[in-house]
Amino acid sequence: MAAEGASSLVQVVALLGAAVIAVPLFKRLGLGSVLGYLAAGLIIGPFGFGLFTDPQAILHVAELGVVIFLFVIGLEMHPSHLWHLRKQIFGLGSLQVILAAALLTGVGVAFGFSLPISFVSASGFVLTSTAIVMSELAERNQLSTSSGQKIVSVLLFEDLLIVPLLAIVSFLSPIHTESDKPLWQSIGISLLSIVILVAIGRWLLNPLFKILARYKAREVMTAAALLVVLGAALLMEWGGLSMAMGAFLAGVLLSESSFRHQLEADVEPFRGLLLGLFFLGVGMALDLAVVADNWLLILLGVVVLMIVKFATIYGVARIAKSDHQEAIDRAFLMAQGGEFAFVLYSAATSQGVLNEVDNANMTTIVVLSMAITPLLLILQQKFLQPKVKTLREADNVDEKHSVLLIGMGRFGQVINRILQFSGYKVTIIDMDETTISGINKYGIKAYFGDASRPELLLKAGIEDAKVLVVAIDNPEQTLRIVEFAKEVNPNIKLVVRSYDRVHTFRLYGKGVNDIIRETFDSAVRSGKRTLEYLGMPKEIAEKVGELYFRMDRNGMGKMASLYDPELSLFANEAMLEEGKLQDQKIAEMIQILLEEEKNKVSNETLN
Repeated sequence: MAAEGASSLVQVVALLGAAVIAVPLFKRLGLGSVLGYLAAGLIIGPFGFGLFTDPQAILHVAELGVVIFLFVIGLEMHPSHLWHLRKQIFGLGSLQVILAAALLTGVGVAFGFSLPISFVSASGFVLTSTAIVMSELAERNQLSTSSGQKIVSVLLFEDLLIVPLLAIVSFLSPIHTESDKPLWQSIGISLLSIVILVAIGRWLLNPLFKILARYKAREVMTAAALLVVLGAALLMEWGGLSMAMGAFLAGVLLSESSFRHQLEADVEPFRGLLLGLFFLGVGMALDLAVVADNWLLILLGVVVLMIVKFATIYGVARIAKSDHQEAIDRAFLMAQGGEFAFVLYSAATSQGVLNEVDNANMTTIVVLSMAITPLLLILQQKFLQPKVKTLREADNVDEKHSVLLIGMGRFGQVINRILQFSGYKVTIIDMDETTISGINKYGIKAYFGDASRPELLLKAGIEDAKVLVVAIDNPEQTLRIVEFAKEVNPNIKLVVRSYDRVHTFRLYGKGVNDIIRETFDSAVRSGKRTLEYLGMPKEIAEKVGELYFRMDRNGMGKMASLYDPELSLFANEAMLEEGKLQDQKIAEMIQILLEEEKNKVSNETLN
């Protein structure tokens, strides 16, 4: 027993040691962490030092890293946002998958394989590596961008394909048993598992976390977060879907929970560790004996399949009106096979569609495609990517004050001068390096960093601040900052710069105390000056401007209550009617004001 325990401990130490040595080394060489994990796995695996003989067991456990990663991504996706992506998921996703599967099947037939083997092999290679793509998008901070969302949409569609692909494998199988489920039954079980998960997410999860939060036991909250992730993954696996899909849905269902940020912080350490373990497992799974025996077929397979998939992804992206650079980026990111191919090939082998040699060859092709992808991405960024200045790490905030100001552009600088001249100390954060460098030289203490990152706001003292002023011109980042501030400090006063009317409506929904439309005040002033140039006395123009300012701000609150993010601004009939009513009231009140002023002048003239 002691010997067995020591052997297990050696393996754990080997895994941690390989990661600790290889990853920093590869990052220092500019090759990235993923390639470091893959190389480390190859070294300690069956074809290196032989410390591990069953890489599939490691992969099976490490898949939880992908699962937790998808949960974190789901936390960033509100249901309304996911519904907004439906055309990309089922439109862009289906077009890319169907076209790639057809072309890759043709490649298999051209290589001399039968149609069933070619189709199953192609279908597995179509399923892109969620782990590699999501890791790369996260490192680039592109998960919330338009291009990143399109990639996420395709990955979601590929995850949904697991059930029909496994059903097709069963249909193609020469081995049929009485236990084989009909397609309708498999789909029914999958849909039932989704319904159960949605019901649990809607009615049970938030009350559960509220109860646990009362007892303030952090370790129990962490355990509950892992329970939600793994429970959702298990439920989806029982339903025949991918575990990652279950975790993603659980994250989406909790995306509007007040515990969202705490959940993300609780599972983050497990995500990074297990995702690294997954890449180690992929490196171990590279069977060098199979590569040696079939090196020409495998080499050609990797090159041809990746080129065809690359060309297909690029073509579909261009058809979907993406520009050249975005299409190239997507093709480089998604040209490899993925971890779900292992599941499909294993099922196909057990049911006699693939033989052991075909399974080994295709698994090796997928592993190699995953292994060289980080290297291809490095080459792409070095030679094909437009040069982009890399941001430095966020500064350490060493002074915390009662006022936290985000953004020191033309808007924030005016606010800061008023506050500081009035004797108030301000903690300033901005993510423009030139601005930070300049104002620090000017003698104003300011910190560099992305304030939409919760950890930076916590370091800056958001939990104890009295007032938060958000003066940046990025609507989405503003909303994330406001949402987190209200979550961790419900009593904080929020003064927020608004980009436009839609942004204003959304900020009203977040409970912002004072919304400052960035061009509203200057536009009102411009209107007053125009009235003066048209002959209106200055004092009357001032009163008109003041009346308009007051009534328009009041009307915005009423329109905000009717705002629906699912409808475009001019498709919301109720809000349009309210807007017209507000305009009519303002016009009537201004006319009354002008009439009163006219009568006042007439009376003064008569007297």
